[in-house]
Amino acid sequence: MRTDLEEKGRLAKAASRKLPKLPQDGKNKALLACADALERKAGDILAANGLDLDKARANGMSPALLDRLALTEERIASMAEGLRQVASLDDPVGEVTGMKKRPNGLLIGRKRVPLGVVGMIYEARPNVTCDAFALCFKTGNAVILKGGSDAINSNIAIVKVLREVLEEQGIDENAVQLIEDTSREAASEFMQMRGYLDVLIPRGGAGLIKAVVENSKVPVIETGTGNCHVFVDESADIDMARRIIINAKTQRIGVCNACESLVIHERIAPEILPLIGEDLGSRGVEIRGDARCRTLIKDAVPASEDDWGREYLDLIISVKTVSGIDEAIEHINRYSTGHSETIVTEDYGNAQRFLDEIDSAAVYVNASTRFTDGFEFGYGAEIGISTQKLHARGPMGLEALTTTKYVIYGNGQVRP
Repeated sequence: MRTDLEEKGRLAKAASRKLPKLPQDGKNKALLACADALERKAGDILAANGLDLDKARANGMSPALLDRLALTEERIASMAEGLRQVASLDDPVGEVTGMKKRPNGLLIGRKRVPLGVVGMIYEARPNVTCDAFALCFKTGNAVILKGGSDAINSNIAIVKVLREVLEEQGIDENAVQLIEDTSREAASEFMQMRGYLDVLIPRGGAGLIKAVVENSKVPVIETGTGNCHVFVDESADIDMARRIIINAKTQRIGVCNACESLVIHERIAPEILPLIGEDLGSRGVEIRGDARCRTLIKDAVPASEDDWGREYLDLIISVKTVSGIDEAIEHINRYSTGHSETIVTEDYGNAQRFLDEIDSAAVYVNASTRFTDGFEFGYGAEIGISTQKLHARGPMGLEALTTTKYVIYGNGQVRP
């Protein structure tokens, strides 16, 4: 292993042993100070982000990914607000649950504790740097971050601010570290840091997540890509459906909780699809539809089999018409990435079936998929959205960055 990575691992391990000893008010004070510092030094962060954006434009980055990369004063203020929200949340560390008394007098309970050292490999979005630090720090975990080359200057600037504040607060600044080498070789070695990292969390496109899952020697919490669906049932309120679709698809296109696929009941299709075609077409969205869709939306182009399962992260959407809720559920469960799906309906029975039978991390009735987010769920921030089923699922907040250990109180018992 490279000596620089090994050194980061050693320093993180040492910091992870100190962090659980910090009192809750000490952690909260540090998080609030970090929030203030981000806003105070927004100019430095924006200047660094400008370097990343210039390079990205020169390399032909798509508008959606440029949007993910870009910081503004408002987005930095939102990052700071996320830190303040995390500071305001209850600290799960130290909570003892399920204390039970055995017939022999032993009291056995479970205590919530940090994971230890968390590794993060992620792409483009520099706000992830701040979110990951906040959640890990609040839960007593050290974190080693490895962002992509696209956002390297932004990430360096953000981590510099965070480390300076920790040092000022008398806290080990190695609670947060950034790997500045953005090469694939560094990423590969990072994945092999078993013994230093307790868990590795990838956050980004399908290729990155697949590479980490297949090559890591460290346990992985898999965050997923988002082929998110909106199903418009035959009983849907058409105006509501249009609002939800416009928001889910176009409010921000380069995010994993944006709608990529529409599923429309064939009975409502003649009424709603021409309207959706106008709504999305006026916003520059290309529609890739099945045969029925193309008879109702003149500018729609044929959808291929690959389109049903794609996360576009672009102004493109697939449209599938179905005979009813059975076909809708079957189609969504087949092509979904397990992220977020919503039904627009006035039928209570169909709403309940959708909630019960759709196998995704977040399932909605009459609301946009754009709400699948740690901030919107009241977690202050998120370290990722897990689409797996072990340990954590959905937006991962504070509790997802902890584990438990058994604590047992006795008064001299020995096993016979």
